[in-house]
Amino acid sequence: MVPGCVCPAVDTYPVHVKTLFAACELGVFDFLQAGPPRSAAEVAGGLKTSVDGMERLLAACVGLQLLHAHTQNGEALYSNTELSNIYLTRTSPKSLYHSIQYNSQTIYLCWHYLTDAVREGRNQNEKAFGVSSCDLFDALYRSDEEMRKFMQLMNSVWNICGRDVVTAFDLSPFKTIYDLGGCSGALAKLCVREYPESMVTIFDLPKVVHTAREHFVSSEERRISFHEGDFFKDPLPEADLYILARILHDWTNTRSLELLTKVYRACKPGGGVLLIEALLNEDRSGPLTTQLYSLNMLVQTEGRERTPSEYIGLMATAGFTDIRVQRTGKIYDAILGRK
Repeated sequence: MVPGCVCPAVDTYPVHVKTLFAACELGVFDFLQAGPPRSAAEVAGGLKTSVDGMERLLAACVGLQLLHAHTQNGEALYSNTELSNIYLTRTSPKSLYHSIQYNSQTIYLCWHYLTDAVREGRNQNEKAFGVSSCDLFDALYRSDEEMRKFMQLMNSVWNICGRDVVTAFDLSPFKTIYDLGGCSGALAKLCVREYPESMVTIFDLPKVVHTAREHFVSSEERRISFHEGDFFKDPLPEADLYILARILHDWTNTRSLELLTKVYRACKPGGGVLLIEALLNEDRSGPLTTQLYSLNMLVQTEGRERTPSEYIGLMATAGFTDIRVQRTGKIYDAILGRK
């Protein structure tokens, strides 16, 4: 959630969220981004909605501290807050627009079945979307449109949080880096920017690689390359460092250990693996965001969020040593293990 729009009233919280979703989907923040403050009638006319409905939506956004309002000649005029300009407009470098859209149109549908997920202990893709959940990413990438939406989500996340995690440790000793499940390439771009002597290869499914090349990674990015494959089924090329960013939280302990063991065997001596995940406190008392992420893993995937010691245990079992945890003070943290 964007700071400033979190409300302690649990019984109305879904209404708050849906208000944000609707305002983004209708393009309210984009419309108000440029120019002077606008009346509800002007916004409604520009976005082709009813005046009455838009007036109520804008007023609610003011209450959520997403918009400013002031009265001129007896009429309310609306403008974006600074936070809305930064996070809710599509053209902002730090835009969360695509993340919000994915939450609205995909994740929120799974959360309708949270009670069933808790009862059954498994994801709810079949009920939410009518697709088999036997293969996790067949369900997540059930159409080209859904795959692009997911990639846009990941791109927006790392555009905001990525620098914190790729600089949590000094990665300059690692010259060849494989970003497993590198998706849109946002982390790869940050790596080559922060470490000018590194080369990063995005390893992902063929259709993801094709879309990343077409829409996300410019051909001018000379130090970023691609490798098509399934990291569970296909061989992993040798490298100095493997990045697993928000990968292991999708999978069970068994599958996570399988992947880490495969990475260890492919890794060059002296190389390592960098895990980037949202970490629970050791006593699972928080953070709240990570606790909610773990529920989301239940409704959407096979995995869960974990404590640092749980990740350290998996990495050590796979063979990694000198394992260090670096908290960033943000949503995502980093764990580095060496071979």
